[in-house]
Amino acid sequence: MNSTEQRATFGLATIFAFRMLGLFMVLPVFSLYAPQLKGATPGLIGMAIGIYGLTQALLQIPFGTLSDYWGRKPIIVMGLAIFALGSIIAALSDTIWGVMIGRALQGTGAVGSTIIAFVADSTREENRTKAMGFIGLIIGFSFTLAMVLGPILNTWLQVPGIFWLTALLAISAILILYTVVPNPTKLLFHADNEARPGQILTVLKNKQLLGLNLGIFFQHAILTAIFIVIPIILTQSFHLPTGKQWIIYLPILLLSLFITVPLIIISEKKRLLKPLLVATVGIIIISQLSLALFNHSLTALWLSLLFFFSAFNFLEACLPSLVSKLAPLQNRGTAMGIYSSSQFLGIFFGGVIGGWLYGQFHIGGVFTGCGIIALCWLLAVLRMQKIPYLTTRIFKLDDAGLLPSDILLAKLKNTQGIAEVAFDQQAMVVYLKVDTCKITDEQLRTLLSGEKHG
Repeated sequence: MNSTEQRATFGLATIFAFRMLGLFMVLPVFSLYAPQLKGATPGLIGMAIGIYGLTQALLQIPFGTLSDYWGRKPIIVMGLAIFALGSIIAALSDTIWGVMIGRALQGTGAVGSTIIAFVADSTREENRTKAMGFIGLIIGFSFTLAMVLGPILNTWLQVPGIFWLTALLAISAILILYTVVPNPTKLLFHADNEARPGQILTVLKNKQLLGLNLGIFFQHAILTAIFIVIPIILTQSFHLPTGKQWIIYLPILLLSLFITVPLIIISEKKRLLKPLLVATVGIIIISQLSLALFNHSLTALWLSLLFFFSAFNFLEACLPSLVSKLAPLQNRGTAMGIYSSSQFLGIFFGGVIGGWLYGQFHIGGVFTGCGIIALCWLLAVLRMQKIPYLTTRIFKLDDAGLLPSDILLAKLKNTQGIAEVAFDQQAMVVYLKVDTCKITDEQLRTLLSGEKHG
């Protein structure tokens, strides 16, 4: 990547990280703070934790669409300003309803899809995958950092102080947007990264994609639900002060990454995605049952969370990869948008169902309920069809005004290893879905250059 692409990628990744930190730092501490709020009940506490997922799910695709017309930076500024306002309202509130309104506003600033589109605007096709990969790493790192910082900062600032810090991070993100991130030379619609509202119904009817959407929905529902009660267990059963609970989370999260990375490599190289998908969902079921039965033991709790996060991290990496493999090229951006919305809806559902389960059936009921959710997920995974091991490749056609001829398109479609071809005339880009074991990038370039110069 050149210096302009590096500045854009780094700046936008930092903005993404600040926003993610703000959303997740309260996760490991909120259920301990919330009972002191006026009107708080277990159900409302769970809803306050997860409600940002509902507004985020509803608005991220509209925000992305608006940014195509109004510009990326104005939409990102608007979203971050709303996010900051929601954080301030949550910080000032002494009722559960006030915090809920603040959290809902945090989700209303749904600029994730706009940031991704901005990254696509700011990078060349050959560097876009690297940039998106870096954004993904930053998101994962932000979650880990939030789980550690939340309990530490709670000791000094308390939850209202964390909300104030979140507002400050949002304002800092706006400054970074205008001081670090360069303006893109051209604003384009990117079919591989942006959703088309007119394609939503078509994508929702795709059963394979529906199964993946259910998967990410269930996964984040379980994550949100269990963190309604995990901090309570650590505080009440093991008398671990909130400020020291990061000692539990940090080694679990780091060790789970060491376990996950080899599994991801093996799943792709050995083409074992579906067996490992089934196995990791099974591990999540076991972890929830273990937490339900043995949450009185710190060792059992620690090991159960290690198993959960090892499976969680593997699925978090593999599920979007599967969406990319299974979604038709012309619908890929829409499929990714719906997938992301499903994730946020899962967060909302997890908060609601987790709070209700805790209120009705106490701690064991939350883990049992999550185990049942994971069992439903496993049944959906078992019904999945054979997974095609395909990778999307993007090639820029540099010759001005050049359109791929019918001959070239037919040639590409009939070439062994190429499963699908799509062409974006506005961006002068060819999208190919290929089996990299049957055709190399160099062979693809030769096919394209041979036609272009012939």
